[in-house]
Amino acid sequence: MQLLEERIRKDGKVFPGNILKVDSFLNHQIDVRLLDQIGEEFLRLFAADRIDKILTIEASGIGIACITAQHFGVPVVFAKKTQTKNIAADVYTAKVESFTHGKVYDIIVSKEFLHPGERILLIDDFLAKGQALLGLIQLVRSAGAIPVGAGIAIEKGFQEGGELVRQTGIHLESLAIVESMGGDGSICFRH
Repeated sequence: MQLLEERIRKDGKVFPGNILKVDSFLNHQIDVRLLDQIGEEFLRLFAADRIDKILTIEASGIGIACITAQHFGVPVVFAKKTQTKNIAADVYTAKVESFTHGKVYDIIVSKEFLHPGERILLIDDFLAKGQALLGLIQLVRSAGAIPVGAGIAIEKGFQEGGELVRQTGIHLESLAIVESMGGDGSICFRH
């Protein structure tokens, strides 16, 4: 998606350790008009699939998932990273390792929100090592639901996550695939 690539070039910041900060428009301060165009693009890419729900993981994927859900006319469910008192004890769980935070989380979704046979579209802001997305796929399958696809705003194509997810057979669409990032702040995209 050219618009997203242009925005990453303009406002994205490269930090040591292959960190790409896009917090000025995507995952801290949010450009809602850009998210609307991202949601519209995900609708175009997954229009042939019948989607019942969108699933993401807290917190950065929620904004993108919500606006995408408006385009599909379906609800959003998000996997939580901590068990809280207001979540029923009956949950689906998976372990995921966060590249950004360097931590392993148990992600949790209440069983009342994922049902057998439902067709689920996974949405997230980043795909790096793929652990969050693989955890979401595991949750969906644990519920007997069908992960019909995954929409990612930014994929780090130089890391293994995209390949790992594609090996599962999931229809993966990344709107911007970063091929490389330089120490000088340069960002190259795969086309």
